[in-house]
Amino acid sequence: MAKRERRVGYGWPTLLAIGVHVAALLLTIIKWPASEPEPTSSSVVQATLVRAETATDQPQQTEESAPAASQAEEETPDEPPAPDTNEEAPSEPDETSVPEVSDTAVEQARAEAQRLQEEAERAAQARAEAEAERQRQQEEAERRAEAERQRQQEEAERQAEAERQRQQEEAERQAEAERKRQQEEAERQAEAERKRQQEEAERQAEAERQRQQEEAERKAEAERKRQQEEAEAARQRELAERAAQANASSLESMISEEQQSIANAEQAREAANGFKNLVRRYVEQSWNLPPSASRQLRAIVRIQLLPTGELVGATITQSSGDSAFDRSVINAVERAAPFREMSELDASVQRQFREFNLDFNPEDIR
Repeated sequence: MAKRERRVGYGWPTLLAIGVHVAALLLTIIKWPASEPEPTSSSVVQATLVRAETATDQPQQTEESAPAASQAEEETPDEPPAPDTNEEAPSEPDETSVPEVSDTAVEQARAEAQRLQEEAERAAQARAEAEAERQRQQEEAERRAEAERQRQQEEAERQAEAERQRQQEEAERQAEAERKRQQEEAERQAEAERKRQQEEAERQAEAERQRQQEEAERKAEAERKRQQEEAEAARQRELAERAAQANASSLESMISEEQQSIANAEQAREAANGFKNLVRRYVEQSWNLPPSASRQLRAIVRIQLLPTGELVGATITQSSGDSAFDRSVINAVERAAPFREMSELDASVQRQFREFNLDFNPEDIR
């Protein structure tokens, strides 16, 4: 920290001025003796200059010293004053006589000068001490101001560091929250994509199963039509054979055979109706209707049997739209099988029930 320049004191100039004025005063009071002896005078003028000064009057001393010296010269006459007319004088004074100054006056002047010098020195010392105290106080104030500035700067730096740390932590917290949000969003999108792919796979699998089922039903229907066509062709051949036989036999035998054929067909129809009713009763007894079933639901199932009455397969050809209802239909057919009564039917009747349809609804089985 730079120190301020100390101002120049007034001690030495004041002492110098006082010394000059005292010397001038002594020169005006004291005169060297003349070459010729001067006559003595009965009147002796004794002058003593006493000045009381204090340390606070030092600035004024330098300004008043010169007027005081000149005034003392004016008051000191070149010639002795005229004697008082009221007093008797033993002799006339000589014009060349001058007043003599006693040693006491000189000592007093010297003592006064010494006292003034000491007071000036004390005043100068007091000013120096005051200046040193002022300088100390100024340096102390500057030191305190510097310490306060340093403290404020450190406090500002501490607050700035705390604010920077807070902003950094806030930025890190926001970045962590954003990272978590993006991670959760990515996981949510991945889960949604996985579910979508799973549903798409299930939909495609269901479509493939439905296609395969329809393909199986189409093939089964084609096989059934082929068998019907073969049966119709066999019947046509049998009729043709019978016609040929009729041509060879008599009309009576033809009528008898026709009647027998009609009787056999009626018997086969009755047997077929009985077996179908039997199958319907068995399935109805095994059917557990689901709670969600309503009267508007309807499902048609195709049943395939062996000649022994054992179940080969049961498939839905017309869905009700309710998967639980459709499963209950299939389960009912599977629980009711096998149908052993089929083995007791005639071979021609058995061919009719190798594959047939059943109509399911909550009210009845047709």
